[in-house]
Amino acid sequence: MIQLTVKEDLVRRSLALLLAPLLLLPATATATAAPAAPATASEAQVASITYRTITGEGGTPLRAFVVTPTGTGPFPLLVMPSSWAVSGIEYVGAAAKLAYRSGYAVISYTSRGFHDSGGEIDVAGTATVADVSRVIDWGIANLDADPARIGVAGISYGGGQSLLAAAADPRVKAVAALSTWSDLAQSLYPNSTVSSQAVDLLLTAGKLTGRPGQVLRDAETAYREGRFEDVVPISPPRSPSTKVPALSRAAVLIGNAWNDGLFPPSQITDLFAKLTGPKRLLLTPGDHATSELFGAAGLPNEVWDAVGRWFDHHLRGVANGVDREAPVWLRPNNGGAWRTYPSWSAVTTARESIPLAETGFGAGRATVADSGAVLVSGALQAFLKIPTGVALPLVDRSGAAVWTGPALRSSAFVGGTPKVRLTVTAAAETSLFAYLYEVNGLGLGALISHKPVVVQAGSRVVDLELEPALWQVGAGNRLALVVDTADGRYGSVGTRGAAVAIGAGSTLEVPFSG
Repeated sequence: MIQLTVKEDLVRRSLALLLAPLLLLPATATATAAPAAPATASEAQVASITYRTITGEGGTPLRAFVVTPTGTGPFPLLVMPSSWAVSGIEYVGAAAKLAYRSGYAVISYTSRGFHDSGGEIDVAGTATVADVSRVIDWGIANLDADPARIGVAGISYGGGQSLLAAAADPRVKAVAALSTWSDLAQSLYPNSTVSSQAVDLLLTAGKLTGRPGQVLRDAETAYREGRFEDVVPISPPRSPSTKVPALSRAAVLIGNAWNDGLFPPSQITDLFAKLTGPKRLLLTPGDHATSELFGAAGLPNEVWDAVGRWFDHHLRGVANGVDREAPVWLRPNNGGAWRTYPSWSAVTTARESIPLAETGFGAGRATVADSGAVLVSGALQAFLKIPTGVALPLVDRSGAAVWTGPALRSSAFVGGTPKVRLTVTAAAETSLFAYLYEVNGLGLGALISHKPVVVQAGSRVVDLELEPALWQVGAGNRLALVVDTADGRYGSVGTRGAAVAIGAGSTLEVPFSG
C-alpha cells in the first residue's frame, strides 16, 4: 500500500500564500479598539465603521465590523461571514465601497470558532449557519435595515455559509458565494481520492487561528488514520447541493477559479445547472480565493464589481441590465476576454471522441505528470501565465500511459467537461490520475484539466469526468492524455509495480466551444 502525504513545508508555504494578501488590510482591531479607517477619504465622509459584538446562535459572541452609510434608512443589508482562518476585517474594504456607493449597511463578521469570535469550529454546521440569521436579526434591529432587502456574501468558508444560510432563511433574497463549495465530499474526496494538500492546509489553518470542535477533531483523526471515508457522512447536511429547491428562492451568484485547489469547478457547475432561480456563474483563471481576495480589501476587482451589480439589481431594484445578461461568464484559463453563454450546457458546442490505443504500465511510479500544488499552481497560471507544465518525452512509460492526438489545423477552445472512458484491468486496488494537456511541437505541455479515481482489482470500464475547462489550444498544437498512479496533491493507494492495463474501447472525449 502506498500512501502519499504532504510535506509540512509545502503546507506552510501554501498557507502563507493564502494569508499573505491579508497583510494589505489594516491590522485587526482588538475587542476594545476602534477599527482602522476606510480605504479613502471620500468613504470616510459617508460611512461609519464600528467594531461590535453580536450575539450568535446559542448566545455565542461574534465579533463584527459594522459599516453603515449616512442618511436615513431603511437600508439594504449585506451580511458577510469570514473565510476559514480569516477575521471579519476581510471584507471591510469592499463593505466601505458598498456603503459609500450604494447605501448598503454591511456586517462583516468573524465566523464562529475563529480568532476572537466565540464557540468552536463546526465546519459549517447548524450553529454556524444559524449565526448568519442571528446577525441578520441584529442588523434589522440595530441598523435600520430593510427586512425585505437582505443579501449574504462571502469567500470560501464564508461563501459556503452564504449558500447554506440562503437555503435556511427565506429572508435572504440574494447571494454572492465566491471560491465556494457545493459538495464537500466531491471537493475534498473526489472519486474516493483524498485531496491531501487541501485537507492538510485546512486542518493546519484551523488549528493555528481557531478552536476545532468535535466534528473537526474527529475528521482529522479519521484522516490521519487513513479512514477518510468515515468523514464523508458529514458532507450532505453541509453541502448546498442537497438544498437546491430552498436555495433557488434566492438570486445566486457563484464565482470560482478554474484551478481552485480546495473547491474545484466541477462541483460548482453541477450545482449551478440545477438552480432554478435567478443565477450567474463566473469562472476565472486562478486558484482558491485568488481572483477576488484583493477586491475584498477594496481594490479594483472585476469579480467584486459583478457582485455589486448583482446586489444592486436584486436588492435595490437598479435597472442595470443584470436580468438581461447571459448567466454564464467565463474567462479562458490561459488568457483572453470574457465569453458569455446562456447556460452551462451551452458552453460545449461540439464533442470529439478520440480512441486510445491499448497499453500497460506498473503502478506506484511517480512521473513528471502532475496536477501542481494547491494555491501555488493556480496563482502562477492566473498572474504570471505560467501553467502547470509537462515535458511529454520525459514521462516514464513504465509508470504511465501516454496518448497524443493529431495537430489542430486551427486554434480551438476546449470548453466544458472532458471525459475519459478507460477499460482497465488492475492487478490490485490502484489510484489513477488522468491529465489533459495542450502540447507543442517539442512535446512541452500545459495542463488543461485533470481528475483522480480509484479502481479496484480486476477488469472494469471506468467513466471519468475531468474538471471543466475553457482553454484555447493553439493552431498546430496537440492534445495529450497521460494516466499515471501518483500525484503529490492527493493521497494514493496501490501496490508498487502492480500491473495496470488499458484495453480496447478506451476513449478521450473532448468538448469544444464555438
